[in-house]
Amino acid sequence: MAQTIFVAGATGAIGTRLLPRLVALGHRVYGLTRSAAKAPALLSLGVAPVAVDVFNADALTAAMCAAKPDIVIHQLTDLPRGLDPSQMEDGVRRNARIRAEGTANVVAAAQAAGAKLLVAQSIAWAYALGNGPYTEESPLDMNAQGLRAISVGGVAALEKAVLEAPSLIGMVLRYGELYGPGTGGESKADKKLPLHVDGAAAAVLLAMHALRPGVFNIVETNATVDTSKAQRELGWRPDGIVSAP
Repeated sequence: MAQTIFVAGATGAIGTRLLPRLVALGHRVYGLTRSAAKAPALLSLGVAPVAVDVFNADALTAAMCAAKPDIVIHQLTDLPRGLDPSQMEDGVRRNARIRAEGTANVVAAAQAAGAKLLVAQSIAWAYALGNGPYTEESPLDMNAQGLRAISVGGVAALEKAVLEAPSLIGMVLRYGELYGPGTGGESKADKKLPLHVDGAAAAVLLAMHALRPGVFNIVETNATVDTSKAQRELGWRPDGIVSAP
């Protein structure tokens, strides 16, 4: 069934791969971007561009209420291109702000717009050090220090906002380390928790189909993070084969 979908982070690595699949399925898609210059690219994909800064809560709410989405997909990040190590400290801080303040604004806007489902991006390497493999019930590393503490704090804020939002089915996808087009890395050879960007996009479609609230590890086969819940409840395939309803 065709639905109206609002994608926050539409021009990011995952959003870019996800939008054509949503359009091909017949959905009416709105794509949020901070840059009006990216609107033509979205239009060319059959996506209605929404040029609004996620930190402008009033403008975001107005835009989402105008779109009236059934589903909101949160793929917002703010990391340096190619994960440039020289820029990562500032990137981690910006990304944590998007996960905390930006997510709060997305949740509030989704609620105001009457959305029924919110699917949000998180990460699968924020677990506290312990005996693996880590499941979704394993604790996050809330005692982390330095930049990791900032990153994990942002993750915790994002997940709490999404999972505890009244009137919304909140689904959190804890992605592995992305590789593939637009990610800055074409190979998974150096990834402890590999996840092809198309696999991440496919996981969003699986989540939309399943409508199961909660947290799900989305990673290809590895020795550190368990994905059996996502396999069982979403139909996730950890072998790296991209498939979705």
